Amino acid sequence: MKSQMQITFRNMKRSEEIEGWIRAEAAKLETLYSRLMGCRVAVEVPHRHHRKGSPYHIRIDLTVPRGEIVVKREPSLSTRARQLDEREIKKKSEVKIPHKNLRTAINDAFKAAGRRLQDYARRQRGDIKTQALLPEARVSKILPYEGYGFLTSDDGREIYFHRNSVLGRAFARLKVGTTVRFVEELGEKGPQASTVRIVPKQRMQQAAKKGIAD
Repeated sequence: MKSQMQITFRNMKRSEEIEGWIRAEAAKLETLYSRLMGCRVAVEVPHRHHRKGSPYHIRIDLTVPRGEIVVKREPSLSTRARQLDEREIKKKSEVKIPHKNLRTAINDAFKAAGRRLQDYARRQRGDIKTQALLPEARVSKILPYEGYGFLTSDDGREIYFHRNSVLGRAFARLKVGTTVRFVEELGEKGPQASTVRIVPKQRMQQAAKKGIAD
C-alpha cells in the first residue's frame, strides 16, 4: 500500500502469513479513501488467556488528514455486541465462546475500519462543499493581545470576529491580508463572524490558476 504500514504482534510470535492477511485488507482501505496516510495494526493475545484457543484482540489505527480513526475488536464479544456502538458495550455483553479464527477477527476489524473510513470520507466531502459556498474575506485588522480583529469582505464591509470564532485554534496564525472564509451573523454592535476558517495557500493558488485559465 502507498500509505505507511506498521504491524505489531503482542504476546505472540510474528507471522508472515498473518502479516499477509493484514496487508491485503489494508490495501482495500486505500480503494475506499485515497488520502489514507498511515495504517497501524496490533494483534494481541491478552495475558489473562493462556489456554488453547485464546481470543485475539485487534486494534487498527488509521492516520487521515486532521486526525486518526481507531478501531478496536475484542473477539470475546458476541456478534450483536460487535455491531453496537463501542460506548454502549458493557461487560455483561461478553460471552464465553471466543473467536477461534484469527482471520475472521482480522476481517471483522477491517470491515469496521472500512465503514468508519467511508463515513469520514463522506463527512470530509460535505465539509469541503460547505467551505466552498462560504464567502471569502481578508483580515484587515488584528489585535492579538485583545483577542479580536476585523475582516473586510469582498463587498467592502467590515466584520468583527473574536479569537474563539477562529477554527483550529489558528488565531495566532492570522495576519493582515490573510484570506479566510466565514459565517456571518448579526451581533449587538453589527455584523460579526461566528466562524472563521483560514483558506489554505494551496487552494488559493489552485483558484488563481483556474481564474487565469478561464
